[in-house]
Amino acid sequence: MSRRLADGIQAEPPRSDRPVETAIVALGANLGDCVETLEAAVADIRRLPLVDGIRVSPAVESVAVTLDGPDAEAPAYLNAVAIVRTRLAPTVLLGYLHAIEARHGRVRRERWGDRTLDLDLIAYGDVRSDAPALLLPHPRAAERDFVLEPWLALDPDAVLPGRGRVDALLADLRNRR
Repeated sequence: MSRRLADGIQAEPPRSDRPVETAIVALGANLGDCVETLEAAVADIRRLPLVDGIRVSPAVESVAVTLDGPDAEAPAYLNAVAIVRTRLAPTVLLGYLHAIEARHGRVRRERWGDRTLDLDLIAYGDVRSDAPALLLPHPRAAERDFVLEPWLALDPDAVLPGRGRVDALLADLRNRR
């Protein structure tokens, strides 16, 4: 029996017989006490069912990115990446991430606006999905040094499915500036 999660995502209930997968979750915040919010979000992820391991990068600060590009006038973001070992299906994990955002005051009014918490599912194993409710890997991850840099700090051999090695993507991104 499926159930409706945040943002209309339909998902099966968590199943302990699923194989363990590695998920990459980007965390960001630019409103309120960002350090406290990111720490609380990591604690919330650790408490999810069928999550048996999480490693978190050091946080990095970045300029806010809006639909019009970087905005140095907006509050800066604090960003980190978590590597999560889980048996949750990607849709279920994403639903939980959206619920954690909501618990921390995330309101989805403006695309790419300021937020108390942003949790993006960047990759889930080698899964690829073009479904509107589940885009995997994250379509803009290769363009975001605030995702690539902390991910690389956790895993020097990281690969973004379909795009390549994270170290090469980050070097290319920096060379284009």
